[in-house]
Formats: sequence, C-alpha cells, structure tokens
Amino acid sequence: MTDEPRLSHLDERGRARMVDVGGKPPTQRRALAEARVRMKPATAELVAAGRAPKGDVLATARIAGIQAAKRTAELIPLCHPLPLTFVDVDLSLDLETGAATIRAEARTSAQTGVEMEALTAASVAALTVYDMVKGVERGVEIEAVRLLEKAGGRHDWRRGGD
Repeated sequence: MTDEPRLSHLDERGRARMVDVGGKPPTQRRALAEARVRMKPATAELVAAGRAPKGDVLATARIAGIQAAKRTAELIPLCHPLPLTFVDVDLSLDLETGAATIRAEARTSAQTGVEMEALTAASVAALTVYDMVKGVERGVEIEAVRLLEKAGGRHDWRRGGD
C-alpha cells in the first residue's frame, strides 16, 4: 500500500461517494470566500448610484448569495446539508477600476466545514451582479472566486499562510 494522497470523495474503486462524517464531533466552523466582478467604471457608477435598469444590484446580490449558501447541498452533489448559524455577503465597489469585490462568510457548528457554502454564496452573488448589469455592459467578467480562510475542524487555513 502506498502513502499517496487520495481524494476523500472517491471510494476504493474510484466511484464518487459522500464522505461519512458521522464519527466526527461537531465543532465551530467558519469560512470566508471572495469573488470579483470586473465592469467598466461607468457601469460601476450606475450600480453604486442604484440606477441599474434591473434595480438595486448590491442588495439583490447580497440576498442571492445568502440564499445560495443555504442551498449548497442541493447544488453541489456530494456536500452535506449543514445547519448554518450565520451567513453574510458583503459587496464593495471600486469606482475607479470598476471592480466589485464580494466577500461571503459562513458559519456552523457541525461535523464538516462550510467552505463550499461560502464559495457558493460568493459565486452566486457574482453571477447576480453579472445578470443585473449585462443589459448595460456585455463585457463584464467574473474572476478570482476563491477561498480566503477556514477555521474549525482538523486544520485552520488562510490564503497566503499555507
């Protein structure tokens, strides 16, 4: 037998499976994810002023992200449904560059982490921004969806602090 790392969501025959976390004690878990949406500064100014044709982009994206975090197990096939104790989605705009930065935080007390919930929240919030401004600008880009940090469970982790 080799000590090579193996993917936890594959069984010994290489088939996808849900990991059994039943023997693990629940602990406080937290994850923070980020997504960026690039648009023209003029489009960002419309968003900031609340004058986008589809309405309040930032408020709608925030709610969409929170709702997405709560539905992660329905969207990602091998994720465990988690009792989320907190979800927050914060959006900020850089009017000079036209960048929207989305930060999503998820927390739970459970047997597995909330990284996927935070990443799903950030991703769906970014998709919502895209959807709400695409009528104004076709060249909008979603970029850099990434986990920034996680805490709780076996290992804490922070981007840049591997």
